[in-house]
Amino acid sequence: MKTVLITGAAGGIGTRLRSLLKGVYPRLILSDREPAANLGADEEFIQADLSDMAQVTALLDGVDGVIHLGGRSIEDEWEVIHAANIVGCHNLFEAARLNGTKRVVFASSNHAIGFYPRHRRITVDDKVRPDSRYGVSKAFGEALGSFYAEKFGLGVLSIRIGNIDDYPVDERRLSIWVSPRDLVQLIRIGLEHPDLRYQIVWGASDNARAWWDNEPAYRLGYRPEDRAEDHRDRALAAEAERTPNAVADYFQGGDFCAIDFDGPHPDQVA
Repeated sequence: MKTVLITGAAGGIGTRLRSLLKGVYPRLILSDREPAANLGADEEFIQADLSDMAQVTALLDGVDGVIHLGGRSIEDEWEVIHAANIVGCHNLFEAARLNGTKRVVFASSNHAIGFYPRHRRITVDDKVRPDSRYGVSKAFGEALGSFYAEKFGLGVLSIRIGNIDDYPVDERRLSIWVSPRDLVQLIRIGLEHPDLRYQIVWGASDNARAWWDNEPAYRLGYRPEDRAEDHRDRALAAEAERTPNAVADYFQGGDFCAIDFDGPHPDQVA
């Protein structure tokens, strides 16, 4: 990888990755719909709207690998999700094909499978169970990545990110937390592993309470350096201050599951 692009570089995850990936690749391009804050003199930024195909095609000219973080990162009305995460995601993959880009690392989400109960341990082969419109868009992105890998030979890694932060902030995050440096390790696997065609992995650190079997990531060489349990006391103290919610506390997707929820009582869900 000589030239790597980060979309969504002005967002929370993108801002973290900017510093952690600086100097790893000869050229690191940052992009977002709005200018990123606190750009350094040595940082290259190109403003682009992912919903505009012409802008995205020009953005990927000469790019070897993409870290695709761009799009709406929370639940929203369908029109917003559709433009940012459906149209924008398609434009990104199609522009990668047109430009001969070698790799795309797609930032998927745990919300693509959020309606699994917390007592059930799952693998990447279990069917998607999105917990929100946002989760639906991430399941779409995973399917799109598989299509472009199988049809056109693009190397794609979809990372179902749990929660990236300096430490897990409540009990749920003890199961799904990923440290910034562990996420960077997964991203580099997606960009650099010689045998990658298409794979889904979980974006999670070494979490003793994990709900997910991350064997595919380990098979690709992932060796997380951080452990959620090292922050257990802080997380459980914060959990004690939360207001309980029967739906959010039953499903892996947490609060996203409770938004607009009008389904069966959690006790009736397998």
